[in-house]
Amino acid sequence: MADQNSVPLRPHSEQSKDRLSKRLSSESNGTSEGGVGSSTPVELTALEEAFRRFAIHGDTRATGKEMHGKNWSKLCKDCSVIDGKNITLTDVDIVFSKVKKKSCRTITFDEFKAALGELARKKYKDKTGEEAEAEVFKLIEGKAPIIAGVTRAVASPTVSRLTDTTKFTGSHKERFDDTGRGKGKAGRVDIVDTSGYVSGYKHRGTYEKKVNKPTVGKPM
Repeated sequence: MADQNSVPLRPHSEQSKDRLSKRLSSESNGTSEGGVGSSTPVELTALEEAFRRFAIHGDTRATGKEMHGKNWSKLCKDCSVIDGKNITLTDVDIVFSKVKKKSCRTITFDEFKAALGELARKKYKDKTGEEAEAEVFKLIEGKAPIIAGVTRAVASPTVSRLTDTTKFTGSHKERFDDTGRGKGKAGRVDIVDTSGYVSGYKHRGTYEKKVNKPTVGKPM
């Protein structure tokens, strides 16, 4: 006779369903059995942030996880890793080729740090390896690519001809004086001349000077 107080065993199929539901529930919350995994995003360090900024510079398809040699060189220039004495552009190129995988044209963040370690020991010879790396990291942390200034407009013969007032003709020529300065309203509107002189008269204004000339008293 079976013990009436004993708990009846659940079918094996129901136990499997419970385990599956528990696993799916834990995965949806970003965790799994055993405490592995988390839904909390990992915060980037200042060095990683700088790496990603330079990695995507000039490349809209870049993910920020890998860096090309061109951007690596720019980072070293913009962040003053290259000093022209202990570290040159040649040194930067050699280290890049040394740390990257043979079949790759880019470096990962870990390879990036390894490359900086190589340069740091050469740049700061009087410091220990860790101290030298820390100094180089400070040069890069939080930095972003330096954007070049606005490109200057190239002088065009066509534009120069269109803006040269000495070559204007017709009504356009009348709008500017001999120095190329605009006459304003006088160059756009016909102003009525009420002086009484014929247009172009060379001795204009001489009569007024004679008439308005102050008289000198004659001696008695």
